Parts: sequence; C-alpha cells; structure tokens
Amino acid sequence: MSDAAQTLTVVIPLRVKPRGGRKAMLTPGLLALERRQDITLIKAVARAFRWRRMLESGRFATINELAAAEKINSSYVSRVLRLTLLAPDIVEAILDGRQAEGMTLPGLMKPFSEHWGDQRPMR
Repeated sequence: MSDAAQTLTVVIPLRVKPRGGRKAMLTPGLLALERRQDITLIKAVARAFRWRRMLESGRFATINELAAAEKINSSYVSRVLRLTLLAPDIVEAILDGRQAEGMTLPGLMKPFSEHWGDQRPMR
C-alpha cells in the first residue's frame, strides 16, 4: 500500500421522518414495521398493565382512587383496564406493530369477550 490517503465511502439509505416533534432516521428494513406501529394502541396497552399493577399491589384500592390520582375519568380507566384481558398474542402483535388492519383504540375500548379463543378474529 502507498502512503497516500485513501477514502472509503459508505452509503446507507435512510429516510428522515418527523416523530413526536423530533426527527427519526429509518432504514429501509424498518419502514414497513414503522408504518404499522400504532403508538396510541401501544401506549394504551402499556398504561392498562401499569394501572393493573398499581391496583394489584395495593397502591390504590379502587379504580376511582386510581382515576383521581391520574386526573382522568374512572370510566376511561375501566375501559382501558379491559385491555389487560386481551390474549397475550394479541398484546404482542400490538407491541410489535403486527396488529390486524383496522384495529384501533376506539374499537378495542368496546366490550369484547374475555375468552382468548373468541378474540382471535380481532387479530
């Protein structure tokens, strides 16, 4: 090799996308997954499991106490808490961005069967 400086150029295809007031760089392999992730659904599921943990640990004795502490309506808390009754594979699909087309939070807030087998059409 010679003593002359050598340059190596690496090209990585990226896409810059606004995400929550900041810019995120997405690689081509992640673009399809990113489009399917529903942040609203993910936050609701995470919130539901957090609230359930708070109730089960005894931090709050009732849904009304929890709702007052979170400064939101107890009816909303009750409806969101139902998301903890979703089948584990449906929760995993939501978190991975693989949920069924058309699955939305308002749709999940409606009553659904607590039996996991009956929930499969939602997936």
